[in-house]
Amino acid sequence: MMARAIRLRRQAIQACGLALVWLACGFLVHPAAAQQAPTIAAPQAILVDFDSGTVLFERAADTPNFPASVAKMMTMAVVFREIAEGRLTPDSEFKVSEYAWRRGGAPSGGATMFASLNSTIKVSDLLRGAIIPSGNDATIVLAEGIAGNELAFTVKMNEEAKRLGLTDSHFTNSNGLSDPDQKTTARDLSRLAAHIIRSYPDLYKIYSEPDFLWNKIRQNNRNPLLGMSLGADGFMTGYLKESGFNLVGSAVQNDQRLIVVILGAKSEKERAEDARKLLEWGFRSFESRLLFDAGQTVGEAVLYGGEQGNVPLTAAGPIRLLEPRNGTERVAARIRYEGPVHAPVEKGAKLARLEITRGEQLVLEIPLIAAQSVPEGPLWRRAVDGAYELVVGLLREGYAKLAAKLPVKLG
Repeated sequence: MMARAIRLRRQAIQACGLALVWLACGFLVHPAAAQQAPTIAAPQAILVDFDSGTVLFERAADTPNFPASVAKMMTMAVVFREIAEGRLTPDSEFKVSEYAWRRGGAPSGGATMFASLNSTIKVSDLLRGAIIPSGNDATIVLAEGIAGNELAFTVKMNEEAKRLGLTDSHFTNSNGLSDPDQKTTARDLSRLAAHIIRSYPDLYKIYSEPDFLWNKIRQNNRNPLLGMSLGADGFMTGYLKESGFNLVGSAVQNDQRLIVVILGAKSEKERAEDARKLLEWGFRSFESRLLFDAGQTVGEAVLYGGEQGNVPLTAAGPIRLLEPRNGTERVAARIRYEGPVHAPVEKGAKLARLEITRGEQLVLEIPLIAAQSVPEGPLWRRAVDGAYELVVGLLREGYAKLAAKLPVKLG
């Protein structure tokens, strides 16, 4: 019985492996090359479809840069969450400290909402002051009001960044003022933008307001995309000598939303033109394709010690990919997971991820979850799987040691 169980287990694992090869090599071969991407000057950029998460264009999207004022997007993410979870209301009021006034207000010479020293301002006005004219004083007042001081608030910013999976970002102040330890990437900013739009749609509307009046001073929204007839409705710009000119924007056309990030441009004109080119190209050149319906099995993960030898994988919702309208470039997909997966497994547990590549570019990455619960199997199955896992582990260890000694890489 034991020998037969081992043979059946080996066959199940081989069958699962064949399914993964089929997924990676067979089912997504189709026409998929975009119209020629536009020529842009910025050294770092990304263009992402909001609904599917498909990356349409990227250039050095994981290269760290100083965020400048687009760091305020993370400040807003923290404040918006405080409001959404009931710890803060738009009618809450915070006092303008001398630190906020001197560092971010009129005396600073930087972007400001012109908040008066020792005045008390509603959160709803501070949000507009931070977003529309990119007021440094407004963000500092919010940070102090929520956390007591700006340093304590940055702890919340970094905790939120970690929660959102922004692995290449670190924040040291609420406003983006120059600091050598503050960094982000185009990819992280695109993910942050998508989170804000998806999680706080009502508060996101502030980003589209054209101007803001405070202390009898009217200031226009600094986002140049809002006036370009692109369907743009939000996000921010930033500039530091160390970073260059940065921009994060989002636009909607025909129910399709795109997010664009430009970092390190040489001028305001360059960042605006680069963003415009990418958005126009994205809306013109791509169409949506449904890959998997909600609940449809995407693949399987090998399961050890379970009532069955594998667990089906699915996504939390439908999986869509934005494809170029013309061309013959090959698109492939594969499932990645840290194995072995041990039973028991609860339905909905995150077990793997689906990676879709176009040429050399990773264009879509989707978490995969268990489509069903699988309890622990009988003792004999756990014994068989445990023995198999031990052998596989020893083989992997031996392979790694051999590979380390050879001058030519294996595999």
